[in-house]
Amino acid sequence: MSDLAKYIDHTLLKPEATEGQIRALCEEATQYGFAAVCVNPTWVALCHQLLVGTGVAVCTVVGFPLGATLPEVKAYETAQVIEQGAREVDMVINVGRLKSRDFAYVEQDIAGVVKVAHARGALVKVIIEAALLTEEEKVAACTIAKSAGADYVKTSTGFGPGGATVEDVALMREVVGPDMGVKAAGGIRTAKAAWEMIRAGATRIGTSSGVKLVREDEEFSST
Repeated sequence: MSDLAKYIDHTLLKPEATEGQIRALCEEATQYGFAAVCVNPTWVALCHQLLVGTGVAVCTVVGFPLGATLPEVKAYETAQVIEQGAREVDMVINVGRLKSRDFAYVEQDIAGVVKVAHARGALVKVIIEAALLTEEEKVAACTIAKSAGADYVKTSTGFGPGGATVEDVALMREVVGPDMGVKAAGGIRTAKAAWEMIRAGATRIGTSSGVKLVREDEEFSST
């Protein structure tokens, strides 16, 4: 088994994803020993049913992909997906409010989700959508997410103008320190790229190419 597998959130967030594809995603996650599957909220209950007892967590997204829904809606959505079986929630930061320097709003938005999730035993990853931010804004986003009690910061939705970069992961790790999670997601399509993210400080990799990455890693390890 590849050491890379334990870092991977096996992801399928395309709006056109079918039930058959979601079932296949869960089968692959079980077969390869991925950390989690990451799916849209509509598929959480099915994934929970398919993954009970496998050790693979069900991760879903909240306020996705724009982050511009109301804080109360994000908190309610969080409660609903956890009730359906999600154990990890990847929420999108309110990018417009962050860029407007309305930091109190941004922190309240995250803290509302964290409060609901933690009360129900679930983790929260805060997607900062780094490609839309200046370096100063990336630092602010990570600082606020940490202050709000989130468990991880995450680079990207995969639907923005850019994905994860090694530089962003290193910066995020520097800001949040050694004890908080950092998830690199968006455009990670090779095992080499995944390991570069991990060396830069990522503790989780979000990718729709998980099977390909693990097979590459196994081939490389056996040579």
